[in-house]
Amino acid sequence: MNIHFISIGGSAMHNLALALHAKGDRITGSDDAIFEPSRSRLEKAGLLPAEMGWFPEKIDSSLDAIILGMHAKADNPELLKAQELGLTIYSYPEFLYEHSKNKTRVVIGGSHGKTTITSMILHVLKYHQIDVDFMVGAKLEGFDRMVHLTSENEIIVLEGDEYLSSPIDLRPKFHLYRSNIALISGIAWDHINVFPTYENYVGQFSTFLDTMVKGGTIVYNEEDPEVKRVVEQSGNQVKKYPYGTPDFRIEEGMTLLETPEGEIPLEVFGQHNLQNLEGARAICFHLGVGEEEFYEAIADFKGASKRLEKIGENESTVIYKDFAHSPSKVEATTRAVKEQYPDRTLLACLELHTYSSLNQNFLKEYRGTLDPADEALVFYSPHAVEIKRLKEIGKEEIEKAFERKDLLIYTEPASFKSFLFSQDLKDKVVLLMSSGNYGGLDFDEVKNLL
Repeated sequence: MNIHFISIGGSAMHNLALALHAKGDRITGSDDAIFEPSRSRLEKAGLLPAEMGWFPEKIDSSLDAIILGMHAKADNPELLKAQELGLTIYSYPEFLYEHSKNKTRVVIGGSHGKTTITSMILHVLKYHQIDVDFMVGAKLEGFDRMVHLTSENEIIVLEGDEYLSSPIDLRPKFHLYRSNIALISGIAWDHINVFPTYENYVGQFSTFLDTMVKGGTIVYNEEDPEVKRVVEQSGNQVKKYPYGTPDFRIEEGMTLLETPEGEIPLEVFGQHNLQNLEGARAICFHLGVGEEEFYEAIADFKGASKRLEKIGENESTVIYKDFAHSPSKVEATTRAVKEQYPDRTLLACLELHTYSSLNQNFLKEYRGTLDPADEALVFYSPHAVEIKRLKEIGKEEIEKAFERKDLLIYTEPASFKSFLFSQDLKDKVVLLMSSGNYGGLDFDEVKNLL
C-alpha cells in the first residue's frame, strides 16, 4: 500500500509508520515538529520528512490511504486536500482495526496499568515464542518497536487508550477495536478536557463493553468498585472473568509472589503491579499459556519504560522515575515505593503537566495522593498553564488540593533542580513522577546524585 501519515512524528504514529515500512508498504509523512527519539528512528528508516510543515502537494490520487494523527488540526491543509480528493482517511485506531478485522483482537483498557499489563502479556508470549501482532504505549525491552503488524499472525494485542481517535473522529480509540478478548484494569477520572464529568468518563468504559464482539471475554479487576459495577451491569453477552491481587510478601526489599510452584521473586513491585500481573496471567490463559508457563516467564519482567524505572542505586539510595501523573497512578506508585522500602525516607516529587492536572476543577482529585511519602514536592510551570489557556493557579490552590501542610512547591526548573541536587540522600528513596521532564531535567545527570 501507498500510505501517507499526517503528523508522522507522534509516539504512536511514528511506530506505526515504521511497522508498515518494515511490512513492505510505501510510507510518506509530514509534521510541523518532530522530537527525539521519533526523529532519529524515522531518519534511520528513511522516513523523516525533508522539511517540517504541511505540504498539500504531497497528497494525490496515488495514495491508497491517509493516516491522521491527533496532533493535526481539522483544518490541516493536507487533510483538506485528502478530503477534496475523496481519499480513504483512517485514524490510528481505525487503521489498526482494518488491519486486524480477521484476527483475534485482545484489547487492554483502563485508566491505569494498561501499558504495564500489555507489556507483561507480550513479554510472556515472546518468552514462549508465540508470535502476535501488537501495539503498546511504551518501549519494551527485547522489542524493536511499539507496533508490530503482519499478514500471518492470528492474534493482535492492543493497548486500548480511551482518548480521542483523531481531530475528525472524536470517538475514544478503544471503542473502534471491537475486541474479542478485553481487560479493564481500573477506572479513575482522567482527560477532563474531553470528558468534563466523572459520569461521562465512566460511560466510555460501558460503551467499550458494548463494542465487544458477542460471545467475547472480559477480564476485569473486581477490586475496583467502578470496574466491577460497569462490567456486572453490562448487557452485552460476553463471558466475565474477575481478578484481584494475588498473595505476595515483601522481604528485604524483594517482592515474592506466592504460586502453586512456590514463591517467585519479582523484578516489579507494588500492589497495583501485582494486580496488573494477575490480569496479564488471566489474558495469557485465554491465549493458551498455562499457569506454570506464565510464572516461568514473568519472573524476569522488568517493567515497561518509565514505569517505576530504576535510574540509579547505591547501598543507601534508590532513585526511580515513573510516568504517573493522574491521581490514581500517583497514589498507587507512591504507596508501592513506600511499602517496598518502609525503613527509608521517601521523597516523592510530582510534576503537574497535563491539561487535567493543571485544571483548577480537577486539582482536588489529588487529595491524599502523596500522603504515603515522608517528604512530598509538587512542581508545575505557570507557563504551561498559560499555554493550555487554563485559569492561573497559585501555590495556595496546590496546597489546598493536596491537603498536606508540609508540601514543597516549585515553579522554576532551576530552583527545583537546585533543591534536588542539594539533598542528603543517605537512606532515602527518590521518586520522580511526571509525564514531562520538570522543565528540562536531565535524568542521566540525576544519576550523579549517587
